[in-house]
Amino acid sequence: MRNMFAALLAGAFLVSFAGSAASQTADSPDILIQTSQGDITLELDHAHAPKTVDNFLRYVSEGHYDGTLVYRIVPGFVIQAGSYDPATSTMRPTHDPIPLEAGLLNTRGTISMARENDPKSATAEFFINLTDNARLDRLPDDADGTTGYAVFGHVITGMDVVDKIAAVPLGTGGPMPGAFPTDPVKIIKVSEIASGPASAAPAAGEPDAATPPPAAPPANTPDQSPPPKSNQ
Repeated sequence: MRNMFAALLAGAFLVSFAGSAASQTADSPDILIQTSQGDITLELDHAHAPKTVDNFLRYVSEGHYDGTLVYRIVPGFVIQAGSYDPATSTMRPTHDPIPLEAGLLNTRGTISMARENDPKSATAEFFINLTDNARLDRLPDDADGTTGYAVFGHVITGMDVVDKIAAVPLGTGGPMPGAFPTDPVKIIKVSEIASGPASAAPAAGEPDAATPPPAAPPANTPDQSPPPKSNQ
């Protein structure tokens, strides 16, 4: 009788776990970013950054990112996009900012929300890490959750496209002179697609063995400051 009870309990746990996993997958569709340089596919992490993922999906569903430009490139650091509209040369209007959900590591290939100094200032701007940017991670002694940049997913295909974008010539135009592509990199469309098997980005203390970082950038790499939220 005791063995039967244990088996039933184990079965209930498995059903509950499977239901939770299915729910998590349903809450986190993959994202296709179609750019003028090629396609990038993202897997979102609703389990670790639910408010951030929901916020991003809201902008995706509204078509906010469609027709915008990648407006900041810092080789060996990040590429950044979100709201810069080439038709008006201004940033598109955004919704209210969201709480900071920093916790996952800013490793190569992860996508994070850009923000200002205020930890609760992220809106629509995002960046993709070109290398392991540990100094953008939440500090170990931060009990209040006011440091770091919120990772909410990672690239699963198209990292070669990200690297291709990072290598384009830069000029003085756009909202961040010196980091703006001389030949515009257009985000044609961002859309939800069916998600595949989950492969979550590493949390703090968990190294990403699947994607080794590239060689460290030269010490004189310009503008290595954390990515701000541009509202120009």
